[in-house]
Amino acid sequence: MHLVPADRAGHRTIDGHRVCEAIAAIGDTGHVRSWAERFSLLADPGRLALLLALHRAGPLAVTDLAVATGMRDPAVSQALRLLRTAGVVLGEKDGRVVRYRLVDASLRPLLDECAVDTPLDHPDHPEPTHPTAAAAG
Repeated sequence: MHLVPADRAGHRTIDGHRVCEAIAAIGDTGHVRSWAERFSLLADPGRLALLLALHRAGPLAVTDLAVATGMRDPAVSQALRLLRTAGVVLGEKDGRVVRYRLVDASLRPLLDECAVDTPLDHPDHPEPTHPTAAAAG
């Protein structure tokens, strides 16, 4: 059991070789902590909804994210501030509008797993109408 740290070397094990494999799989505690922090960002339904929207739709402004997620603008701003601080999203200013986009590529596969099929995924489904276009028509 060559991977067992000295402080645990005296503990009894059943399958010592598997203990070593488990220790190798866990790896560096800093790496584990970093991923745990990423998962904590996904653990909040509001933040997860924001990340799914940004992952699928691309850069969006706070007000558009609020409409898409059903959240209030201040809640969206607060969640984006946390996500920005964590390095997950980035805001890019375009005149007076700031659009946010997902920049942490390591989350993309996880968000792909969370994403649901939408009508936009199916070419035979009609395009959704834009509310202002419908009102003008």
